[in-house]
Parts: sequence; structure tokens; C-alpha cells
Amino acid sequence: MKIVDLSLPIDDTAFEVHNLSIERISHKEGIKKFNRLIMSKTFLGKIKYLLGKRIIKEDELPDKEFLSLEIVHSPVHIGTHIDSLYHYGSYCQGEPSLMSEDIPLELCYQDGVKIDVSYKRPLELITAFDIEDYLKKINYKLKPLDIVLFYTGSDKLFGTKKYFTDYPAIDISSIDYLLDRGVIIFGIDTMGIDLPYKHMLKKYLETKDINLFYPAHFYGRKRKFFHLERLANLEGLPSFGFKVICFPVKIKKTGASWVRAVAIL
Repeated sequence: MKIVDLSLPIDDTAFEVHNLSIERISHKEGIKKFNRLIMSKTFLGKIKYLLGKRIIKEDELPDKEFLSLEIVHSPVHIGTHIDSLYHYGSYCQGEPSLMSEDIPLELCYQDGVKIDVSYKRPLELITAFDIEDYLKKINYKLKPLDIVLFYTGSDKLFGTKKYFTDYPAIDISSIDYLLDRGVIIFGIDTMGIDLPYKHMLKKYLETKDINLFYPAHFYGRKRKFFHLERLANLEGLPSFGFKVICFPVKIKKTGASWVRAVAIL
């Protein structure tokens, strides 16, 4: 058995359009934080802390170290993640949209299929024809619940500004093609399934055509699907014959959730 990591990290050193920070408290700093937090729970404790009293002293700890602690301040759309129906809108097909904690887990462990569209240039659309043409080449017929992964190679731009500007997008015809064949989860190795937001915004402001603004995401109000964004390392996968695991982290009331997506060969 071989496991291929399909996930990008939450990396506070990489370029991001949203604010991201990771507070790292070292083993040495941990004992200071522990004493301050515990003692500040009461007024008397605060006074004692200010006067220099400590519950636990550094010399009393093994190796004079406490436990480390990292605090991540990050949107759920940074790092490899899965978007749920609530992200697309409050309703899907007339019913309240499912949040990330509601995604059926059985959908997140299924056979995987890789669609190689690495020939697509930035700002081009991946259409139903591209899917059908590739499936004919590999002699594969999609079945219900397959997890389809679109390989563009854009993950190699992660950490740069081009990661947010130079990638192809999913056309609605592709979504219909997949859903009509029982596929509910699909993913891509770009930062989103729609065209780069600056390009979409520019086109909308020029034309006032709202259909050009996040069309794939808004389509999730009309038809039910979940999708993975910011995948990686898809070049290491065969076209089919592998399992995908993409269980969402259980976070209350969110429209997306981080996943550690992997493929099992």
C-alpha cells in the first residue's frame, strides 16, 4: 500500500490574500503562559502573579521545559479544504444548506479518478468535453460516488502571487457532467473552482453580467455537490485504481473545513 499526500499546508510564510498567522509558544515560554493564565483567573491570583509568585517553576519541570502550544488564526479556506453547500448559499434546491460538519462521511472515502487537464492555460475553462475526452482515452466510465480530481499542476505555484492569478477554472458544464453520473465530490489543485476573483470582478464591472461572478460556486445553490480546493501532488496518481480520503475537520457551523486529503494506492 502506498499513501500519497494530496494536501497543501497552512503556511504562515506563504503568500496569501487572507490574513493568516500562527502564534508559536515555545517550551520555555509555555511555563510563563501557564502560570499567567491559571493565576489570572482570580483577583488574588493576579496580585500574587504580579508579586512574583508562581504555581510551577521552571526548575521543577523535566529539562526545565513545559509543553509547546501553537495558536492558528486562519480562514477555513486556507490550506487544503472542502467547501460545503452552506458556502455557496443559505439554501440548496430549496432546502437549508448543509454545513461542513454535516457532510456525510461515507462520501469522503471513495474510489478516485484523476482527470489530467494540465494542458489548460490560465483563465481557460475545464468543460464537460474535456472530461469526456479524457475518460475515453483512459477507457473509464464514471460511477456514482467516485471522487474526481482535476490535475492542472497549479499547486506548484503555491507560495507565490501567481497561485491566485494563473489557473484554469471549472465550467458549469463539467459540474453537470459529474453530477449527472452520480459524482458528488470533486476537487482541483488550484485555489478555487472559479476563475481568479480579480478577473471575475473585472469582467463583471465591464459587463454587469452577474453570471460571470462566481458561477461555479453559486451553482451549488441549484445542485448538490461538495468540492475540494488546494489539492496537491496529483501528478503522482494514476488515472484511476486508487482510493481518496478527504474527511473534514469537525468545526461547528462553517461553510468549509480543512481536510488532510490523501490517496491510497
